[in-house]
Amino acid sequence: MKLIVPMAGRGTRLRPHTHVTPKPLLPVVGRTMVERIVETFATAIGDFDEAVFILGPDFGDDVREQLTAICERFGIEASFGVQSAARGTAHAIAQAGDKLAGECVLVFADTLFVMDSAPDLDADAVVWVMEVEDPSRFGVVVKDGDRITDFVEKPDTPISNEAIVGIYYVKEGERLAAEIAYLMDHDITGKGDEFQLTDALDRMLKDGAAFKTARVTEWLDCGTIPAIKETSQVVLGKEGENRKEGTVENSQLIEPVFIGEGAVVKDSVVGPYAAIHGGATITESAVRNSIVFGDATIDGAALDGSMVGHSADVRGFAGTLNIGDHATVGPEV
Repeated sequence: MKLIVPMAGRGTRLRPHTHVTPKPLLPVVGRTMVERIVETFATAIGDFDEAVFILGPDFGDDVREQLTAICERFGIEASFGVQSAARGTAHAIAQAGDKLAGECVLVFADTLFVMDSAPDLDADAVVWVMEVEDPSRFGVVVKDGDRITDFVEKPDTPISNEAIVGIYYVKEGERLAAEIAYLMDHDITGKGDEFQLTDALDRMLKDGAAFKTARVTEWLDCGTIPAIKETSQVVLGKEGENRKEGTVENSQLIEPVFIGEGAVVKDSVVGPYAAIHGGATITESAVRNSIVFGDATIDGAALDGSMVGHSADVRGFAGTLNIGDHATVGPEV
């Protein structure tokens, strides 16, 4: 079985943190989004022999090396496609080429998921859903019993509260590939004048394919600055008390807190809901409700609700910050 992960998007809503780092490679409490996604499905399904990552045209060898290393930890081979232009979700999946064959799970790397049980894949296709209070914000499925009969994008009337979360299983990838090719060959576009995966799936549905749903118990958005902060807090609430990998000297930690490998916290108060990533240094500071990425330096500062980029330097500042990699706030050193 193959895991296909489109991740060519530029992550513009997470800037400045995605100017250099692709969004799925940003860490959430010490582990990148994409690593958490691979682990979720390797654990829940366990039959993957290959993961296919759809990258942007300017993603360097370092990205491929990181993704390959992630897959090796789970005994999965990594391969890559490239989406040279943003032409929609179906177009992204098409860049898997001949890898879109046999059993495939498609996962869009914008969100994290929690599944309490292994999904039932006894169908031509499976769409993961979660019940939501306001289905008008999402694409939803309409069902007859346990079988999907229709897809509706952002319904104006309450036709279903089962929102599509961006995970799909297909038993025959070739069948989906053929429907995507039909859309592209006939220039059939949907929202945003782009080729949409749900349109290809809808063609399969109307051609008689049997569709079922599977459920996630949590659906954690990572697509915006407020969302990734909130998701970090949720994950910290689950993992923070067991994630102290760095050095803490003469400091108070208020749970939940994550201290990454190689991080140093000295003469400071950190937490609650603070994620201090590997190699960061916190001295004579207070940091709460914040994300501090790797190798950043915080000295003589008081941060609340902040995001501090990789290798950034913050000194003598009190308040809320959102600064990117290698930025400096405070006196020059």
